[in-house]
Amino acid sequence: MFYPQFRARRIRGKEVFRAMVRETSLSVNDLIYPMFSAYGTGIKKEISSMPGIYQQSIENIVAEAQEVFSLGIPAVILFGIPEKKDEIGSDAYAELGIIQETIRAIKKNVPELAVITDVCLCEYTDHGHCGIIRNGDVDNDATLELLAKEALSHAQAGADMVAPSDMMDGRVMAIRSILDENGFDQIPVMSYAVKYASGYYGPFREAAESTPQFGDRRSYQMDPPNRLEAMREAQMDVEEGADIIMVKPGLPYLDIVREVRNEFNLPVAVYNVSGEYSMIKAAARMGWMRSGSPWKP
Repeated sequence: MFYPQFRARRIRGKEVFRAMVRETSLSVNDLIYPMFSAYGTGIKKEISSMPGIYQQSIENIVAEAQEVFSLGIPAVILFGIPEKKDEIGSDAYAELGIIQETIRAIKKNVPELAVITDVCLCEYTDHGHCGIIRNGDVDNDATLELLAKEALSHAQAGADMVAPSDMMDGRVMAIRSILDENGFDQIPVMSYAVKYASGYYGPFREAAESTPQFGDRRSYQMDPPNRLEAMREAQMDVEEGADIIMVKPGLPYLDIVREVRNEFNLPVAVYNVSGEYSMIKAAARMGWMRSGSPWKP
């Protein structure tokens, strides 16, 4: 097809036709809203690097959950800030842990809102890493047992879905197995299958108070230049029983999102992470993205 017989702008000329032939759509039904639940009462502390996002105590989490549901957002994902942290992240899998209690409160007050839980230890360990430390690094297999306990405790508290973000090898299988063995075979697992080490996580670490106290997470999060490894990681999680696979961060890795979509027929989630959110908020504050600015399309 060649100009002038073919004119691509014919269909772009009216909104009715643009909408009719639009290839990709995003609606509120696709969204998951992150929330940071903090131990205590009367807490609503804005996260300095994430304007409009707060650490909140459970009563405020419930109030915001009600607002989220009223806006048509179908699900939240919970991250916890416990009263105390220790070397084995005990609060992560405690029956009365901060997230377990938050799940119960949300399901009691907003039962139709889907509650997804982050399954990781970094928010609960005093060293800020995602598992048990041995010889200066995270012990993969020792960590699996605790991640499985954490996921089970979330399901027992009423979570609708669990989402392991730790990047330990074998964690999807460990979680799927313990859920099935305890009668939670209907609880889906959304795996952070392709999670790259990234500076984009900086604001989240402030929000979750989970900055590593030594070293970094590059021994378990993926090396950014690697594409084939992403396919291997996703394949492993699919074979271990993941119901949804995720790519994180989103915008810097759209090529990986496309490859994952092409390769696997499971639902694919994309995490628009804290650093991406913060950049948008900063640009809006500077007026670079404001309606009527020179950058308006």
